Amino acid sequence: MLFKSGLLLKLNFMQVATSTSTDGHDQVFNRMSGVARYIYENAPSYSVAGYILLAVIFVLTAIVYHLGFARTALKKWQTAVIYAFLFFGCIILTFLAFFLPMVEGLIVAALVLIVYKVRLRRDKKREAAS
Repeated sequence: MLFKSGLLLKLNFMQVATSTSTDGHDQVFNRMSGVARYIYENAPSYSVAGYILLAVIFVLTAIVYHLGFARTALKKWQTAVIYAFLFFGCIILTFLAFFLPMVEGLIVAALVLIVYKVRLRRDKKREAAS
């Protein structure tokens, strides 16, 4: 009886070990953040999914920069330099976005800044009218 239960335990361990090695993608997908998982599950290939995630992060970062930090009109070359550095920073954010909710955080930041800008414009119009 002890031999049977030990053999059964070994067989169960072997079955679990083989299932986790073949289902490694499932473990990674379960640890990914929501938007990154959605992109990787629906993209045609993994390399395309990485570029899509980079593009999403860059667009959201540019929106947050424009709404929150761009104060004055700059020269075109200065704007190009800013967006080039912004792009290089987005590469680092893309690596972090696999397992951290970077895209979700950028969406929330953009929404907060949009609400702020709308209320600021409404207050300026009220002051100008009175």
